[in-house]
This record gives sequence, structure tokens and C-alpha cells, in this order.
Amino acid sequence: MLRCTQEIDITPIKEDEAIRIAQLLKVFADPGRIQILSVLVDKEVCVSHIAESIGKSISAVSHQLSLMRSQRIVRYVKDGKNTYYTLDDEHVADVLKSVIEHIKHA
Repeated sequence: MLRCTQEIDITPIKEDEAIRIAQLLKVFADPGRIQILSVLVDKEVCVSHIAESIGKSISAVSHQLSLMRSQRIVRYVKDGKNTYYTLDDEHVADVLKSVIEHIKHA
């Protein structure tokens, strides 16, 4: 069996951080949620427009947005009867854009 002869400093992330990352990535693992996120990049959109743009019911979109809100992926503001969603911060957009770039890189 071959052994590495070079010594390197390896410091893995802590288990609790790894668990949090895995939970966050599970949210990204749903095609419908990815479609919702893609609509929200760089803009604030009401739930009904999100639902219409991806061909899903308002109820289904609201359920997914609630899940993403619990992971701090999206946030919302109320304006009368309307609720407008946007990505929680630029990191979410960066992750989404990086993954899109990665899959397009053949």
C-alpha cells in the first residue's frame, strides 16, 4: 500500500458545522426550490408572481418559501395583503450562481 510522504496540516470543520451545512444544502436539493430561488435573484417578487412564473400553486410556493425562510435562505416584507420575497443575502445568490456556472462548465 502506498503512503503519502508529504505532511500537511488538515483541519476538518466541526461536526455541528457540517450538520448545518448538510441541512442547508438539502434545501437546495429540490428542483422546485431552485426555480423559486432563480426567480428571486436580484429582485423582490410577490408569491403569486413566483407561483405563476414557475407554474405552481400559490399554496405550494408558500410552503417552499416557508421552508427556505426557516433556513434563512429567503426573507419577506409585507405590503398590505401582498407578501414580497427576496433572497436573504448575497451569499445565497452567490451559491446559486456558482452552481449554475459549474453545471454549465462542461
